[in-house]
Amino acid sequence: MAQPGRQVAARDDDWTVQAADRIEGFVASIHDKTTVPLTTAARAIVYGILAAFAGGTALVLSAIIAVRGLDVITGEGNVWIAHGGIGMLFLLIGVLVWRYRRPSER
Repeated sequence: MAQPGRQVAARDDDWTVQAADRIEGFVASIHDKTTVPLTTAARAIVYGILAAFAGGTALVLSAIIAVRGLDVITGEGNVWIAHGGIGMLFLLIGVLVWRYRRPSER
């Protein structure tokens, strides 16, 4: 009979401990194979959307700054030069990108 205050050591052949360890290992394995990749993919999507919005905002603000800068350089009342110059720049970029929209069929 066990004495009060003294714990009985768990035996190595205790099937309940082994079953609990196997279940815990199985659940951890399923977690590592499903939840971790999904969490990584979700983070990539969120950060990608955030980067796209930040890039779009930076592009718009850069265009505004360029137009305002050219307007100051060319003098008051000649804003059409700034708009035309920045418009031509965007047109050239668009034409170059348009050429590479799909592979050539040669």
